[in-house]
Amino acid sequence: MAKIIVTSDQAEQDATPVFLEESVYPVHLSTEHAARQLIERLSWALNDAEAAERPRVARGRVERPRARTLRASRARAA
Repeated sequence: MAKIIVTSDQAEQDATPVFLEESVYPVHLSTEHAARQLIERLSWALNDAEAAERPRVARGRVERPRARTLRASRARAA
């Protein structure tokens, strides 16, 4: 069955914390109430992962990937 896993982006650490690891079944979306509960758990995990990332971002240790431009993509394709 499907599984949702939420971790923070901590590639340089050996043990990346897992904030949510949950098997997901159709019953989780069978009613509005069940779906809202799943989304609420996912929201908590995302907020926790973001909070774990904040200290690294503040220290400037996170490099943002450069956006590819259409022109650069075309140049590589040629």
